[in-house]
Amino acid sequence: MMRGMGYCNFRILACCIVGFSTLSVHAADYPNKPIRILVPFVPGGATDILARLVGQNLTQAWDQQVVIDNRPGANGILAADLTAKATPDGHTLLFVAIGHAINPLLQKNLPYDTQKDFTPVSLAAVLPLIVCAHPSVPATSVKELIALAKTRKLNYASGGVGSSQHLATALFGSMAKIDLVHIPYKGGNQGLLDTVGGQVNMMISTILSLTPHVKSGRLRGLAITTAKRNAAWPDMPTVAEAALPGYQSIAWYGLVAPRGLPAPVLKKLSEEVTRIIKSKAVQENLIAQGADPVGSSSAEFGAFIKAETKRYESVVRDAGVTTE
Repeated sequence: MMRGMGYCNFRILACCIVGFSTLSVHAADYPNKPIRILVPFVPGGATDILARLVGQNLTQAWDQQVVIDNRPGANGILAADLTAKATPDGHTLLFVAIGHAINPLLQKNLPYDTQKDFTPVSLAAVLPLIVCAHPSVPATSVKELIALAKTRKLNYASGGVGSSQHLATALFGSMAKIDLVHIPYKGGNQGLLDTVGGQVNMMISTILSLTPHVKSGRLRGLAITTAKRNAAWPDMPTVAEAALPGYQSIAWYGLVAPRGLPAPVLKKLSEEVTRIIKSKAVQENLIAQGADPVGSSSAEFGAFIKAETKRYESVVRDAGVTTE
């Protein structure tokens, strides 16, 4: 009996050693094939822009192709589910936005566990949003926009239920005590195109997406959503100072992988993404466009996601955000 137990323990130890050895080789060779980064929205939005920026730099750093795979649907749930079920070898990644942290508050039966089924890699950037209206809307300030919304129905576009655009505008409407009609799209860029085209009255979206349209006059920028004015738009007031004291809303973006990503692979990936985000060229590029580059550790990003879910519980409840 003792001999049998000893043999069994030896087998277990041997398997562990082989497994550890295989893991080490895998980490040393990573990446050994093209990396796929899933983006849960259509091309052209802030999530897509940042994912491509990181992907291009990873390709250059590792001489391995990084493919951006846009999989819009259900505010990121479709892409997240594909990622959660992917092999955890670092070759399938997901670029997430705030909806990743908010979906558990909106959906009781997600096909995955947001906290348990993903490995946070790094928080890439935090972005302010701009309150914009189509030039056909007779409002040149936030106060005028709120006053107008009290006399007639105004609609707004978003990248989907629970997206940063949706949450920011729902909070805006709740604090201003106005009823805005929500028109969700499968990505912020689709909603932006219809807003620029005049099919939608207004939109609160990221500074990265809206800046070209505001500068060209195709949209009218009314206010910034952060607590302080933005260096890229120093003359644009905050929503808080313009009309709604205490108002603040941001968008954020980061990279996650499936659960079970080997620690050496996670370390290599997280450190490289952080290096990219903190490089002088990328920093200058993002800051010039009004973004706040971050670049965090896996643990820091994981704690951030948990805190965001907790922070938005009351916002979702008080602003009446639903899956509609």
